[in-house]
Amino acid sequence: MYATWPCPMPDGHIGEEMVLSFDAKRAKRLLIVGPLFDEANKFRHQIAEIMRKLNSRGIDSFLPDLPGCNESLAPFDKQSLAHWRAGVAAAAANFRATDILAVRSGCWLVPEDGAGWLYAPAKPQQVLRSMLRARILSAKEAGREESSDALMEVARENGIDLAGWSLGPELVCEIEATEFAAPSGYRIVEQADVGGKPLWLRAENDHDPAQADAIVAMIAAEAPGA
Repeated sequence: MYATWPCPMPDGHIGEEMVLSFDAKRAKRLLIVGPLFDEANKFRHQIAEIMRKLNSRGIDSFLPDLPGCNESLAPFDKQSLAHWRAGVAAAAANFRATDILAVRSGCWLVPEDGAGWLYAPAKPQQVLRSMLRARILSAKEAGREESSDALMEVARENGIDLAGWSLGPELVCEIEATEFAAPSGYRIVEQADVGGKPLWLRAENDHDPAQADAIVAMIAAEAPGA
């Protein structure tokens, strides 16, 4: 079901954001941190299927919107990795999560003192380069020449629109500088552990029941109290 949750905002206030949840007040409670940018769309259906399957296995789950993402009314260009990390930490506390499942770029946002699973973590600089390439190709098709160096020079100072997302300068600089390393309490789940073709490489938004089953089976077997 959909509800709202109290989320800290970049200006220090508390706002309301949406959350998709299956909450029967059970002992095992999983916070899910979805990916950012275009992959958020590619995984939305898959994550919902994972949550339904977790519910049938006796595990509560929560997929909160973060400021600027999904149904949020907060401006995307005012967000940063630091603000989103604060939001994830607040969500973990609010929903009394016993574990966290993060997907792709969502892995960048998990609390250092948390525990759970990091599914196919994306490399921040690689994501940024991919978005820059998409912008350069789009410009070329429109008869304009752009270069990644020139775009980044502007982006660091003023922000930039990439692949339909308005990234503020703080977010650009964070992604460019971040070298992701998994905190000690999390296990990295590779695509080979799940099987099948990665959803983020498929041309259209899709879901994969077999992959969802594999992730749910892993969580049900390894979560505390299993």
